This record gives sequence, C-alpha cells and structure tokens, in this order.
Amino acid sequence: MSGPAFVVTGTDTEIGKTVFAAGLAGALRAHYWKPVQAGLDDGSDRERVAALSGLPASNILPEAYRLTTPCSPHEAAARDGVAIDPARLEPPAIRPLVIEGAGGALVPLTPNILFADVFARWRLPTIIVARTGLGTINHSLLSIEALRSREVPILGVAFVGDANEESERTIARIGGVDRLGRLPFLEPLNSATLANAFAQHFRLEDFR
Repeated sequence: MSGPAFVVTGTDTEIGKTVFAAGLAGALRAHYWKPVQAGLDDGSDRERVAALSGLPASNILPEAYRLTTPCSPHEAAARDGVAIDPARLEPPAIRPLVIEGAGGALVPLTPNILFADVFARWRLPTIIVARTGLGTINHSLLSIEALRSREVPILGVAFVGDANEESERTIARIGGVDRLGRLPFLEPLNSATLANAFAQHFRLEDFR
C-alpha cells in the first residue's frame, strides 16, 4: 500500500491534536499510530481516534508503549517500571499513515531523548497543531524553531479553535511555514461532524 506518512505534534497538551489527527487519518483513509500512550484512566487516544475517524479497527494500530499515568512519557514509564527503547519506535511501513506524538515536540521520551529527536530520525513531514488562543504565537514559534534546528521537515501549522486571523497569519509569516487550515470547536463532536469540518477547512491536496 502506498501513500504519504505524516507526524502530528503540538505546541502543548490538550489543544485538539488528537481530534485533528483523527480528522486527517479519516480524510486520507490512513492508518493511525500513537507510539507512546501515557494515561489510560480516561481512555487512550487510539480509542478516541477509532471513534472519531470513521476508520475500520484494522487501521488503528497498537501503541508500542501503553503507560498508566497521564504525564510526560519518561516519568510515566519510570512509574510503571518500564524503560522506553527508542529503537522500538520505528514507524510502521504501512501507508498512508498518521503518527501522533504525545504533547509537544520537546516532551521527553526518556531522560535524555525528546520526541523531536525521534522525529529528526524519522525525517517525515511534520504537522504542528496549535491553538488559536492567547500565547499561541510564542508557543508555535518555539515549536517551529525546535523542529527546524533538528532539520525536521515541517509541512505546516494546523490551528484548532476560534478564528484568530492576526495570530495565525503572524505565526505563518514569522515562522516561514504554511498555514494548513483551522479546525473549529465542534459541538457535538463525532465522526460525522469532524469529517464535515475537516473537508470544509482543509484541502486534501496539501496532504498528498
């Protein structure tokens, strides 16, 4: 099976990264993989993507690590008595593929290795998901610099939230990145409303 593979990272946690990843995976009829899940009490991101993407169960790939505590993976692994081996975090060969990181690009996987370091090894086009609220310019530009300093290819920035034209335009201009689109808050949020919103606010040709 051929097609693209993308990494989805964020400027922070709880900003809509998983919802965007579900929308992208569903639109591309892709496979979805989250290498490390930290926090299981409220369900995993894999389960959420399965519910929101409209994809068959076979397209939702199992994590390499499932950790109990909702915190940085390096700490969650230590609490579970697990040692994360970055060598186990090689992207599946199947395509198309959407890979979701945990939190932001500089979240530690181990005491010495950040997600951005692994992204640099993968060399896959990376999408930065950013909120549109106060503080997003600083967080977004820092994320862009962190990835670019490691020569991670950045496909662009996808925004989530209410429209903020000035912030979105400023991030794209100063960061020298493409503005891929903006996913609005959805009520209700389900597979149908997400698919419709993704089709309205993003261009699939940007992800080919």
